[in-house]
This record gives sequence, C-alpha cells and structure tokens, in this order.
Amino acid sequence: MRSITCLLAAATALPVAVAAQNADPDNAVSGGGSVPDGWEVRTDRGTNADQVSFTAMGGGYHVTLGPRTIFYRPSDTQQGSYRVTATLIQTKAPQHPEAFGLFIGGSDLQGDGQSYSYFLIRGTGQFLVKNREGQGTSSVSGGWADHDAIVAQDADGKATNTLSVEVGSDVVTFLINGEEVYSAPASQFRTEGIAGLRANHNLDLHIDGFTVEGI
Repeated sequence: MRSITCLLAAATALPVAVAAQNADPDNAVSGGGSVPDGWEVRTDRGTNADQVSFTAMGGGYHVTLGPRTIFYRPSDTQQGSYRVTATLIQTKAPQHPEAFGLFIGGSDLQGDGQSYSYFLIRGTGQFLVKNREGQGTSSVSGGWADHDAIVAQDADGKATNTLSVEVGSDVVTFLINGEEVYSAPASQFRTEGIAGLRANHNLDLHIDGFTVEGI
C-alpha cells in the first residue's frame, strides 16, 4: 500500500514540476551564437549557445539571454593576489528575480568537471556567494541576503552596481559599490584559474569596466 501511495504522489507531483518549468522557459534570442574576440561562453546545460547574444557595445559588452551562461577569456587566468571588477547594469526587469555577477578560479569550463567560485546579485537587492563543482553547487555565504550597498532595480527594472572580488593570500573579500558585503578564508574558494562573468537566464545586461588585475 505504501508503494502505491508513493507512486501516486510522484505521478501527481510530476505534472506540477513540468508545469512550473514550462512556466519560465528560456527566452528566444535573435542574433545569438557569436562572441567578441578572445571570449568564450558556456551555458549551464552546455547547449543552445545560439540563444546567447554577447556583443561589444559602447566600450563594454551587452548580453541578452536565453539560457544561464558564463562568459570568460582564457587570458584572464590568475593566481596569487588579484582583483576582478565589473559594473553590471540590469537594463530591464526579468519575469522573476534572476542573478548575475562574477566568478573566479574557473577550470575545465567547457568540460564535465567545470568548477569556479561565484558572486551574484539580484535586481531586487540581494547577494549570494557560491561554489560550483561539476553540476553541483553549494552556498558559502548562506542564503540570499539583503544589503544596503546594492542598488535595487527601479520602476523600469533598471539597476547599476559595481561588483569586485579581491583575492588575497588568506582571505577573499566581496564588494558591491566599494563596500565590503562578505569575506571568508581563501581556503573556502576556488581562487586559481580563470575569472569571468555569470548571468542567469532571460536577463538583459550591459557590462562596463570588466577588469582582472594583480594586487
């Protein structure tokens, strides 16, 4: 009887899960599939890169998504002490709060063993620090946290924030608009590897001042 009950419960839950997934599909994006010189992209599923529009624009870059994606230049490989910074502009509100930000310590970024540590914000005013190992992720900073340093999106869905990750010999520090919002021992993160950008699905972003430099 118990097994029949479990099967019935699973059968009932499956349409709900499928309906929820279908309620927020990846947007169709025109003009995708190409990237600026020196850059590479990888979507979370490793497919549908043609639904990623990533172009140089106005001294920076503009991103319109489809799927969740990372953006990086292999030349931005770092070790030791360094800083990664970018000004990220959400140009319109997504259907649901979606995250975007920076990553550090990237390795095997096109393979099954991809790994990196990443620092995200949402237009609604929260931040999060996580690690990725393959298909799995784990939070370092806890759940999504509000912080006054974050400029939340306005009535038009627009918000501009400058994010920085400072990697030291012992501590990694995360800053938003010049204010420290979190820090933790460097041993908790991937710090040696490629630095880049990450954005969740269905976002429209402009990126200015992306720099990776030793400190």
